[in-house]
Amino acid sequence: MAPMSSTHGAPGTPAPSSLDEEIARRLKRSADGLLPAIAQQYDTGEVLMLGWMDDEALHRTLTTGRCTYWSRSRREYWVKGDTSGHVQHVKSVALDCDADTVLVKVDQVGAACHTGDRTCFDADVLLKDAGSGATAEGQ
Repeated sequence: MAPMSSTHGAPGTPAPSSLDEEIARRLKRSADGLLPAIAQQYDTGEVLMLGWMDDEALHRTLTTGRCTYWSRSRREYWVKGDTSGHVQHVKSVALDCDADTVLVKVDQVGAACHTGDRTCFDADVLLKDAGSGATAEGQ
């Protein structure tokens, strides 16, 4: 088990994180202790959703094989799929070059979006296929 991390988690988190200190030291968090976490389908590259993680959510994601996020509105942890059945099985986790965003490659079961869409980016396309001379939607 990793040593206890200093508390960098989101306000209201129940306890200090068990995230490895080496990883915790590298992270650049927002003022409220969070990192954006992009979920991407591991085999197709499809971007599924954006969630938020604090140190403990990242620790749980790294150690359980399931994506755990911090809900900013409910102020609690949630494991993707626990209520919907639309599970994200973790394949890999990477930090971006600035260590302020996490990319989680997953095997998504069912819809990733709470609306029931495959991804959270399916319903409101602002620009489509720009390489073919298309213009912004509505113009």
